[in-house]
Amino acid sequence: MSISSNLARIIQRINSTAEKSGRDPATIRLVAVSKTRPATDISAAFQAGQTVFGENYIQELVPKLAEVPVPVEWHVIGHLQSNKVKFIAGQVAMIHSVDRISLATEIDRQWGKLNKVCDILIQVNISGESTKSGTTEVGAIQLVRECALLPHIRVRGLMTMPPFFDDPEAARPFFAELRRLSETVAALNIAGVDMVELSMGMSGDFEAAIEEGATLVRIGTAIFGNR
Repeated sequence: MSISSNLARIIQRINSTAEKSGRDPATIRLVAVSKTRPATDISAAFQAGQTVFGENYIQELVPKLAEVPVPVEWHVIGHLQSNKVKFIAGQVAMIHSVDRISLATEIDRQWGKLNKVCDILIQVNISGESTKSGTTEVGAIQLVRECALLPHIRVRGLMTMPPFFDDPEAARPFFAELRRLSETVAALNIAGVDMVELSMGMSGDFEAAIEEGATLVRIGTAIFGNR
């Protein structure tokens, strides 16, 4: 199957799931996960209408910033080291994986040099797995409060990665828990914080994520094929 036909099928599934859930499909954005994919694949997806792309590794993203000739919107979705932030300052639209104040402070510092503001999501390790990045649920509230004081970042919501299950229904409680946490943070009315994004759901479970409130779904394999 071609990238364009795969994309069309995913968009159709997103729209159908949204409508069945009583949601406006326009409130859900597809982040095409393009890690390990060449610039030509990204351009092909762009030509088929995809505009938002997510990368996991900065050493892979930086060359693509120069190689991809079309005006895509880049998101960082993988674990981010503070010493790598300077390489992407001002060039990505959103960072999904902020899990500690030291990273947030460095993002604020680097975007501040450009007099720009970076949209960020707080990554929460809802499952508590030791292999996953992310702050705790209690830590997330404190981290949002601290990030809200930094002038060159803007907290836009939360992100999580549930455990891997063969059955997407098994991931649903983790998605529901992230939505509840988002509602808890929103109710605190922290100045400068706008809890509008929930980044959750991947190729195998994005429909369950949408039903639980996802606004950003991160899909790679179902678009580009197996790596």
